[in-house]
Amino acid sequence: MRELEYPFDSEYILKKSKKIKRELLEKGEQLLTKKIAVLGGSTTHDIIRVLELFLLNQGIRPEFYESEYGQFWQDAMFPNEELENFSPDLIFIHTSNRNITKYPAMTDTTGQIEELLQEQFGHFEVMWDKLEETYHCPVIQNNFEYPFYRILGNQDAVDIHGRMHFINRLNDRFYQYASEHENFYINDMNYMAAAYGLDRWADPLYWHMYKYAMCMQAIPEFAFNLSNIIKAIFGKNKKSLVLDLDNTLWGGIVGDDGVENLEIGQETSMGQVYSEFQTYVKAQRDLGVMLNVDSKNEFDNAKAGLEHPDGILKPDDFILIKANWEPKSKNILDIAGELNILPDSLVFVDDNPAEREIVRTQVPGVAVPEIGTPEQYIRVLDHSGFFEVTRLSEDDRKRNDMYKANLERQKQQENFGDYREYLLSLEMKGTIRPFEQIYMARIAQLTNKSNQFNLTTRRYTQSEIENFAADDRYITLYGKLEDKFGDNGVVSVVIGRKGTVDDIPAYREMGTAADTAGEKNVLHLELWLMSCRVLKRDMEFAMMDGVVEACRKCGITTIMGYYYPTAKNAMVKKFYESQGFVLQEETKEGISIWKFTIPDEYVLQNTVIAVNG
Repeated sequence: MRELEYPFDSEYILKKSKKIKRELLEKGEQLLTKKIAVLGGSTTHDIIRVLELFLLNQGIRPEFYESEYGQFWQDAMFPNEELENFSPDLIFIHTSNRNITKYPAMTDTTGQIEELLQEQFGHFEVMWDKLEETYHCPVIQNNFEYPFYRILGNQDAVDIHGRMHFINRLNDRFYQYASEHENFYINDMNYMAAAYGLDRWADPLYWHMYKYAMCMQAIPEFAFNLSNIIKAIFGKNKKSLVLDLDNTLWGGIVGDDGVENLEIGQETSMGQVYSEFQTYVKAQRDLGVMLNVDSKNEFDNAKAGLEHPDGILKPDDFILIKANWEPKSKNILDIAGELNILPDSLVFVDDNPAEREIVRTQVPGVAVPEIGTPEQYIRVLDHSGFFEVTRLSEDDRKRNDMYKANLERQKQQENFGDYREYLLSLEMKGTIRPFEQIYMARIAQLTNKSNQFNLTTRRYTQSEIENFAADDRYITLYGKLEDKFGDNGVVSVVIGRKGTVDDIPAYREMGTAADTAGEKNVLHLELWLMSCRVLKRDMEFAMMDGVVEACRKCGITTIMGYYYPTAKNAMVKKFYESQGFVLQEETKEGISIWKFTIPDEYVLQNTVIAVNG
């Protein structure tokens, strides 16, 4: 919804929240339902009201638990039947500098201030540990914003007695904790307050009148930033920037002005602006954001512009360069198709408002930000949070190279008439093993990102993934794949629960069926997913072989598979049939149950990937 895209009108959102919510729900889109507990050290009702809008717009239907005013610590630390029954998927702790109970006094010694620092930090640390022990779900914690006054003036940040100095040290402790706990995230309220303007943000009127940690007008900014962390945790990030060239990556039109007259580099003020933007985009690539070009240009002119000696971005930084005279909306669809991702994974950046509107209307789902003037490009993209980083894995860093290697594989395929000969020519090597700690973050990330090849579309946090791995009632497998073009990393995940033939879970209640008496000789597949970048490479057959092998070791003779249809996973509707399963039941909603009886003489289905050496 345009009204919820950055930059947005905060006053409009606050006034029209009911109307916006109604319109979002009337769209009828399939939404991911998540339970979010908000534990507040100040008034949180309006934050929840606005946060809901942004999450609905990002494809998440939230259900909220809200603590009583100021009861965040008590709710976390003491038995709480209501919160326990709510069983949150995520906990957000909304505290501010108003919840620091004591600051250094001017008479305190260095030792006393150290004790006070540990006391204030320990108050939070014990709470976080308790939440992890009790709920095993992601926790988002605000850091502390600066106070709205400096008792020591500019020395407040320097002197150990200053409040700014104390807050900086407390925040550092928070960051250290976050770096050591993979399911713990910082909501950077300090940055938001600074970006908004601390004097306006911390207007004391709103605290003393309403117990708001910020002014009312700042709530949408705050809620939007928080929503970006939540949608990233639950796999709703975008994957790729699709960039125009002329007057977007450089000033001028390369076909008319010539490469030598483009504004890029340090010679002019506007050239510096475009260089800074290219530097920002290049940094996004290094984080795993895929870069592509969609430009109305002759290809040779586009390439010449990207080879400008003062340019930061070069042709090799892009996976696909669509420089032609086709409609940009067509190029966008072609890029999505060639990368084998959905259009809603793309962010289209173009200085031309007419082109933006065409793409917005012709390719639903693509993010099309109103980027403003060149000086605003970075701010708009950065504040939009399309690629919010929660954890940065090695696979993320290598993503552009992985997809470029996929294009090389596609080119090689054209040289073969026999598809199996082509697959053998890739010299593929697979690793299929039970979940291992080193890959837990990547496995959790995959469960929250993969949509097209995901049979049950279950989403799991890292804590849940770790619990499955440690629980002998489950069989867990991950699959890695590499070939002569490169390493694809972890690309497939299977989670199966041991049970009996009568232990079929209720529809949409996967994993909740009670165990029945009898021998556990059935495996119920609660999750089977695969990254689309390795489609049609027979990795799914290698994983099936791995599942059968794991079952045999446990004495399991039957495998039950489940397919839950979504708007995005139609491609795997008949997947189990291709693996030799027999359809048992199918509802009018398209939910299907499949059965595979492991034969005494099971024939390996994978014949092209060398698995585990």
